[in-house]
Amino acid sequence: MSESDMPDWEKRFRAPRVSLPDWAEDAPDRSLFVSNATGTYELYAWDRASGEQRQATNRPNGTTDGLLSPDGAWIWWFDDKDGDEFGVWRRQPFGGGADEEATPGLEPSYPSGLALGRDGRTAVVGRSTDAEGTTIYLVRTGEEPLEIYRHAESAGVGDLSHDGSLIAIEHTEHGDAMHSALRVVRPDGSTVAELDDTHGGTEELGLEVLGFAPVDGDPRLLIGHQRRGRWEPLVWDVVSGTQTDLTLDLPGDVSAEWYPDGGALLIAHSHKARSDLFRYDLAGHELTRIPTPPGSVSGATARPDGTVEYLWSSAAEPPVVRSTTGEVVLDPPGMKCPPSVPVSDAWVEGPGGLIHALIQKPAGAVGPLPTVFDLHGGPTWHDSDSFAAGPAAWVDHGYAVVRINYRGSTGYGRAWTDALKHRVGLIELEDVAAVRDWAVASGLADPERLVLTGGSWGGYLTLLGLGTQPASWAVGIAVVPVADYVTAYHDEMESLKAMDRTLLGGTPEEVPDRFAASSPLTYVDDVKAPVYISAGLNDPRCPIRQIDNYVSRLAARSAPHEVYRYDAGHGSLVVDERIKQLRLEMEFAERHLMPTAVTPTD
Repeated sequence: MSESDMPDWEKRFRAPRVSLPDWAEDAPDRSLFVSNATGTYELYAWDRASGEQRQATNRPNGTTDGLLSPDGAWIWWFDDKDGDEFGVWRRQPFGGGADEEATPGLEPSYPSGLALGRDGRTAVVGRSTDAEGTTIYLVRTGEEPLEIYRHAESAGVGDLSHDGSLIAIEHTEHGDAMHSALRVVRPDGSTVAELDDTHGGTEELGLEVLGFAPVDGDPRLLIGHQRRGRWEPLVWDVVSGTQTDLTLDLPGDVSAEWYPDGGALLIAHSHKARSDLFRYDLAGHELTRIPTPPGSVSGATARPDGTVEYLWSSAAEPPVVRSTTGEVVLDPPGMKCPPSVPVSDAWVEGPGGLIHALIQKPAGAVGPLPTVFDLHGGPTWHDSDSFAAGPAAWVDHGYAVVRINYRGSTGYGRAWTDALKHRVGLIELEDVAAVRDWAVASGLADPERLVLTGGSWGGYLTLLGLGTQPASWAVGIAVVPVADYVTAYHDEMESLKAMDRTLLGGTPEEVPDRFAASSPLTYVDDVKAPVYISAGLNDPRCPIRQIDNYVSRLAARSAPHEVYRYDAGHGSLVVDERIKQLRLEMEFAERHLMPTAVTPTD
């Protein structure tokens, strides 16, 4: 099909995309980014001085996990098998050459963080396996890996200091996988400092590592905290113990990273599904806005010359890597991504407070419309005013799209995020039901043509919603979902088991009633709507066996359903596969919403 004959929704998937480029700390002209230029998302090396761009990885199912060494000499990338997330780190020279195993002596595992040293030979490598829990190793070229941390609960590498003398670790030894504590150790594993806002698991406050100061001998660690009910940054001197709270007068969540000279911070501020940037001068305590267009900044970095590069989009405008110089940093050649329509905001009264929903609908359309309720994953994530090809495709086909930042979502304060514990899934669906009722009462949504869909956690909520709210939905489309919570727990990767223990208060054996109440399998015989499920055969997050259990129950009573299984993990990095999956989803919805199904607009 030629570009001129291709519908806009397909162009949005095929148009070349790039991520925000990472750059080497000691060789800032060397960068690494992700692109789908070949039709599969892969890593690319970019020499800014010469302008040369080189595809660094080339695997059938794509590669997105990579890191550039601070000296710019090496590209590290994670090598798993067809998306199963279990593998080893490899590296190749920045200018090209053969790949080599980067951490010889370490067996394959799930990754749990990586930090690279400026000396070109040191790495701190986090690993996770079912048998060992989390282990962290100091790896130096020519030496045996040195274990510096081990614990049964989840943990990860935070950062390595500029001079390599300090290592920050995020851990959940207290058993709360949603709220990390921090430990700083020396390269031999001995402890330098501890910081734990959970107070041994008795208080639900988390910490996160944002990075060591980029200055030799500087023990300042930038961290995020939740002491005032939302994420904010502070500077912790891990040697003296001094904590410098920035107390920024900004609503919503705030994160930060260092400017390269260590004298200022680049502030990323998220509020009401939009985001913006600021520069904070540490000496003068001055906060200065960095102009960005209305919408969402999904990544930003300060360059050595003081400029800031950032990846920006809105629901209507496709993503672009911009600079504060006014220039577009990376503009890939080829097909241009068509725009979509803007979102509008709805604030709906729910059982736990006001629920924020983002609404898109075809330009000029008058309701009631067939409506897709597209539930985000996570659950600790949130939908924002940013570009998404999937919702835009539904709008192209005449549907309204409603995205809901239900309780459990980030961006609305700690209490909102933490509210879903113990009544997992059911809490979120109370908010979904409230927004559904609003959408119907407002005249936006046709109550006979409502599609419930989502991926990952959103797929889980889709199946749970079809069973617990069977009269509310005409069609269900669940993408890589949790379907049988008990079997999913036993088969999933170790870090997700820890998260489930935190959310539900124990294992399936310890709290069987909670797992049963939150499992879609419990309600499968109540499902009335036709169900479409897509699943990755190698998915370690929502494994295939538990989906097969759910599908078998649907089949046993001849309930209308279709299942699409593909040879990848928790989603696909192949553009053709993504297009195929969305086309199958839309065709399924259209068949089951007949005779009032809509006609595509392009």
